[in-house]
Amino acid sequence: MKNRTIDHLAAERDLPRAALERLALEGYQTGKLSSGQMRRMLGFPTRMQVHALLKKHGIVLHYGPDDLEHDRQAGDALLQKDALRKRTPGTDQEKA
Repeated sequence: MKNRTIDHLAAERDLPRAALERLALEGYQTGKLSSGQMRRMLGFPTRMQVHALLKKHGIVLHYGPDDLEHDRQAGDALLQKDALRKRTPGTDQEKA
């Protein structure tokens, strides 16, 4: 891995950014960084960008039961918000 990292960094035009990404990827792979910490470290506005970076480098996303529960709750909250908006008079949404 070390030679591949050095070769990758040497080929990059934006060496500081490439080094930061490699550091974040290494931290994620070793479990020292979560995907959220990685997102903040790299200044990504969404976790989808973290997922894309992991995929680009062939790194498997760590997604456990806690992540699933968080996503389920977020989805439920969005559904409830949408249902409330459809019931509220004066909204621009058509009622289904």
